Amino acid sequence: MVVGEIKTLILGSTGMLGMELSKVFPDAITFSRSALDITNEDRVRLTIEGIKPDVVINAAAYTDVDECEDDRELAFNVNGRALEYISRSCSSAGATLVYYSTDYVFDGSKKEYFESDETNPINVYGQSKLMGEKNIIENMKDYRIIRTSWLFGLQGKNFVETMLRLSKEMDTVKVVNDQFGKPTYAVDLVHKTGEIIKLPPGIYHITNEGTCSWYEFAKAIIGNVAPCSTDEFPRKAKRPKYSILVNTKTEPMRHWKEALKAYLEER
Repeated sequence: MVVGEIKTLILGSTGMLGMELSKVFPDAITFSRSALDITNEDRVRLTIEGIKPDVVINAAAYTDVDECEDDRELAFNVNGRALEYISRSCSSAGATLVYYSTDYVFDGSKKEYFESDETNPINVYGQSKLMGEKNIIENMKDYRIIRTSWLFGLQGKNFVETMLRLSKEMDTVKVVNDQFGKPTYAVDLVHKTGEIIKLPPGIYHITNEGTCSWYEFAKAIIGNVAPCSTDEFPRKAKRPKYSILVNTKTEPMRHWKEALKAYLEER
């Protein structure tokens, strides 16, 4: 796709995904969180209807899973209610909407999840992102909901950077070995987004290939890591035991180990 052919608007342009999106869509109109508060309905409507973009990519989100438990209102406003405003405005402007959702819309009771599987989030973050999905589906037709998982990239906090930091600070880093998913490199996800915009509306599961536990992921990053159970390492927000997303709609992306190698070289 020649990205210059379509007028693209990126929301949340200074986050991990937003920064990568700006490289793939260099001609896009971008708004950081400070430039456009997506929880302000009037500002959202005036901005989108005024610009009349062909595509709106919403990379703005409240992604701290544990903090969402403490600040439910902010989580539901940013990840949920804001998507009602954005989707209505996109519908009015005739724009396609791309929304990044999460594996945490599932409860982890199944080993794998397809795009059509029933959702049942077990933490506030997952519940707020599912609200965003539902608001989009209720208010417009031309949407691409991209569920992804275990995201890492060059901008902002992520598991890889946390492991590298803790590895220097601690003799042994304990990481849970009983939660399973698919790590995803932001660069790969963003390049795939350009492809998905051209595909039919709907929900897409997009991750790097390969499944692992958090411990196995950590072991690929640092040497001084030891496995532990979820019970040994309690967190504020419950995590699903399994959150493995199955992609049935597009060509698979490269294996997460290959993507991790590229990331570590890039940083």
